[in-house]
Amino acid sequence: MAYYVGIDGGGSKTTCVVGDEGSTLATATTSGSNLVRLGGDRARAALHDAVRQACTAAGVTPQQVSRCCAGLAGAARPEIAAVARSILAEVLPGEIQIAGDMEIAHYAAFAGEAGVMVIAGTGSIAYGVNRAGQNARAGGWGAAVSDEGSGHWVGKMAVAQLLRAHDRGARTAMLEAISLAWNVTSVNVSSVNVSGVDELVRAANATPAPDFSVLFPVVLRAAEAGDEVAAQVLQQAGEELAELGAMVAQRLFDGTESVVFATAGGVFRESQRVRSAFGDGLRARHKRVEIKAAMVDPVQGALAMARREQSGNE
Repeated sequence: MAYYVGIDGGGSKTTCVVGDEGSTLATATTSGSNLVRLGGDRARAALHDAVRQACTAAGVTPQQVSRCCAGLAGAARPEIAAVARSILAEVLPGEIQIAGDMEIAHYAAFAGEAGVMVIAGTGSIAYGVNRAGQNARAGGWGAAVSDEGSGHWVGKMAVAQLLRAHDRGARTAMLEAISLAWNVTSVNVSSVNVSGVDELVRAANATPAPDFSVLFPVVLRAAEAGDEVAAQVLQQAGEELAELGAMVAQRLFDGTESVVFATAGGVFRESQRVRSAFGDGLRARHKRVEIKAAMVDPVQGALAMARREQSGNE
């Protein structure tokens, strides 16, 4: 019996699945394993824990795994892929393939066929393959300069927009909620005041930078409660993600072809407002668009790629 491991390693969580030739045996989830953002030690701990927990739950040992495919954020860079492969080789003696997180998501959605995948989790990226096998990407250049529409971007934009609202003399309930999320305790919760804003500004500009992605649930709740600033941030997130997807489609397809899009990641999964703005934005930019209704589980793409490559070698 051959066993396979698929891994989806992102900025906030790492998911590992163990399967045999035709079924999924067990899944485990640990903390984030983005090497660029979190560093080697934290990524190593998350990856090792995920593999060991999934294998234990499946009733197999890591030594029994024939092949692993790991889709990791930042793995498009050869030096990052090399480090990731070395880390996984410490617990998995079998063959290891390192792919980009967008590649495993695309395979989960399209199984090697043409289409455009848009991911919005802690980070964001769009990745497509056309009928000739050509590929293209947009976005995903890192939180400091890119990752439009991602959880990190939503949190950062929410802080920026609530400060702009404050400058206009308007109130947004997000000030209190974001301050609580970041443990900024000196805010006067009864009103928006200068001292509270100052504390939030200090936290936002701290070194090292705070985790803006943890603010995504705060923005969601605020929008659901009727906060206009929060709703506008989510609307813009959907539009930004549509722009990423449209850029990839324009590079790969001739404009008359029907283009199939798929989505993955917590931002899409949790926010109907983002999904609606994304769909509207795509249809405004491309003549013929089909958006898969089902959300993609990227780790299943990694498992399928591990099985595919093993089969190709036999």
